[in-house]
Amino acid sequence: MKLPRVSAVVAAAVLAPAVLFPSTASAADAPRPTGVSGPDTASGSAPDAAPAEGTDGQEQRDRAEIQRILADKETGPGVREGAEKALKGTATEMRHFLEIDLAKLHGDDIRVKLSQIMVAGGPAVRAAAGKALDGGTAAVEKFLKEGWPAAQAEDDDRAEIQRILADKETGRGVREAGEKALKGTAAEMRHFLETELPQQRAIDNQVKVAQLISSGGRAVREGAIKAMNGSDADITKFLKEGWPAAQAEDDRVAVLVILADKNTGRHTVEAAQKALNGTPADVAHFLQVELPKLRSDDNRVKVSQLMEVGGPAVREAAGKAMDGSDADILAFLNEGWAKARALDEAAANKAADKPGDKPADKPAEKPADKPAGQQDQGAQQPQTVQPAALTETTTTGTTDSGTAGATGTTTGITTTAGTGTLAATGTDGLGWEAGGAAAALAAGAAMVAISRRRSAQS
Repeated sequence: MKLPRVSAVVAAAVLAPAVLFPSTASAADAPRPTGVSGPDTASGSAPDAAPAEGTDGQEQRDRAEIQRILADKETGPGVREGAEKALKGTATEMRHFLEIDLAKLHGDDIRVKLSQIMVAGGPAVRAAAGKALDGGTAAVEKFLKEGWPAAQAEDDDRAEIQRILADKETGRGVREAGEKALKGTAAEMRHFLETELPQQRAIDNQVKVAQLISSGGRAVREGAIKAMNGSDADITKFLKEGWPAAQAEDDRVAVLVILADKNTGRHTVEAAQKALNGTPADVAHFLQVELPKLRSDDNRVKVSQLMEVGGPAVREAAGKAMDGSDADILAFLNEGWAKARALDEAAANKAADKPGDKPADKPAEKPADKPAGQQDQGAQQPQTVQPAALTETTTTGTTDSGTAGATGTTTGITTTAGTGTLAATGTDGLGWEAGGAAAALAAGAAMVAISRRRSAQS
């Protein structure tokens, strides 16, 4: 009974190496893939632990992509803030930012940018941006890449045309063409700026030079004629360089003419001399700005002088002019003064025609009895001007005893009671020194009258 059991044990011992060792040897002799390590039997790790290295690679790629987004200067503030936050988080948070948050944040950023463009843009930009804003993200992105530059160019053209129209030096031809283009399309505005503007400017420049030939001074006319005989470039150069220089020369000549005029007032003379000592701009400023006011002031001074030396009609007309405008002052000097002086002369002639007042009716007034050199004094009428020396009411007369009296009626000189104004005849040529001249003339007339009276007494 024991033999079979021993035989079974022995058989098992004999067969075991044959079963176990060949299997182990074949596994050890099998080739391995290059670069792949075998299982670590010591640690007991699972054979499928290799995919952990692939997860680390995705994390590095996500990190690099987020860093690239942050380095892009066109990245909006919303995307930038989300990227910085994700970069500080886990691999899962970075993946979530790239797959979900990025698109939403980018859409918000470009809409904010679009709104800012609408606020600052012109009409064309606002219209195109509003249309894009009504669309989706793709419409907004297309506007930013294509629509915005085109709309901005249109607004720039519009602004340039408006600037040209606002320039007071813009000629009629350019102005009409610019206004027409401004009402048209973007293509019409561009055509005006590129094609029509140079052509119309050349025509307007020719018209301007032709006007200068007819209205400018000598230097300006000569330069304008020379430019008109040249090319468009010559005309443009004359308007930019030659005209200012020629105008400065003509301005100085104009000031010299003003100074040479004996009727130019004191204030005008002083300012003109000061301008000549300055720059061409000073001379131009004097002629264009200062001269009208200075002439007005000097005219008022002249009228006030005429009021002092003129007859009743002159004083009345001058007073009305002084209460009026500069135009009234000028009208009085050009016309009113002569008319008022004529009225004073008529009144003086009428007074001289009264019986008993004519110098020829008195024996002392005969030519033979007049002092030498004064034979014609009786026919001379008193001046219209009133000298300061004869503003009193006292007149020279004679008493019955032949001595000079305190008051009375003069012979040959008529005064106005209360004012002592001389009767008005002949004031042609009255200048700025009228007061002094009138005083000398009236004094001479008074001496003649006294001489006549003394001759009659003797």
